[in-house]
Amino acid sequence: MTERVSETGVRLAPYTTLGLGGSARMFAEASSSEEIVELVEACDWGAKPVLVLGGGSNLVISDEGFDGLVVRVASRGVEIEGDLVTAQAGEDWDSLVERMVAEGRSGLECLSGIPGLVGSTPIQNVGAYGQDVSQTIAAVRVYDRRHGEVRDLTARECGFAYRHSVFKERLERYVVLAVTYELPRDALSGPIAYRELAARLGVELGDRVPPAEARAAVLGLRAGKGMVLDADDPDTRSAGSFFTNPILVAAQAAELELRAPGFPRWDMPDGGVKVAAAWLIENAGFPKGYRRGPARISTKHTLALTNPELSASTEELLDLAREIRDGVFEKFGVTLVNEPVMVGTRL
Repeated sequence: MTERVSETGVRLAPYTTLGLGGSARMFAEASSSEEIVELVEACDWGAKPVLVLGGGSNLVISDEGFDGLVVRVASRGVEIEGDLVTAQAGEDWDSLVERMVAEGRSGLECLSGIPGLVGSTPIQNVGAYGQDVSQTIAAVRVYDRRHGEVRDLTARECGFAYRHSVFKERLERYVVLAVTYELPRDALSGPIAYRELAARLGVELGDRVPPAEARAAVLGLRAGKGMVLDADDPDTRSAGSFFTNPILVAAQAAELELRAPGFPRWDMPDGGVKVAAAWLIENAGFPKGYRRGPARISTKHTLALTNPELSASTEELLDLAREIRDGVFEKFGVTLVNEPVMVGTRL
């Protein structure tokens, strides 16, 4: 292990899409599942802190960095057996989506353009434009740090919910090594379930289109919101959507109705009510481009907090996030919850 570990501090900011974060005391790249397990297991045996780093697209690292070993996941490989596609955790997510669409497989097309690696997708139950990965995940191979063993979890065991999973709930227990998706060959996408995407495609909700058309439309929508990584676009120096869309119980929804009659809502199958976080933010007085010091809200998408000149500190960005969270609560009585994972800091 020691040959792959840098004993000197390695700046973590360049490994995140926000361009934020201090240094790691030790840093290593793991090019296989076996190396990932070896490095994490050694730290656990030695009671040393370890952080498993993927694409850094959904991560906020403190200005102090990480006082332990950062394991950067670089495992590669895709295996296909019938409808089952197993990708190693270090595979680039959008490259996998592009390949599946090109091969005529349906199920991931609306998740195009999302930055990051395959291993991150089950943790957040990544979703966009009416699709999420829990709809296609068949199994997730993990290293269970509690029991010191590699296990395959079924989709049911993953505990998927809106932007949530057992992996997010127990970040210190599971390390994702590979993900198996069930992606049948199909000339048509899944039913289009997002109104904005349907309008872009010129179809009705529930219609199906060739997967390549859905992918192209999604990429266009995401690019217009600064949600496709582009070195020339400062709005893409973000962690994507910083807050999740709140899901309210009936009493909370009734209170919000008193404060904001006719607020846009989506009734959920379990009786909850989903509210657009972007609507809450904008109507609480935080428009696109709103700035607090060197950190600002994206000029294209209210949900993205950005580090446009790469000059902000983590605390400066979080100060902006706290101002937005507190302003929304004061105006609407709804508490926004951050979507990115926090390392060494908290909102």
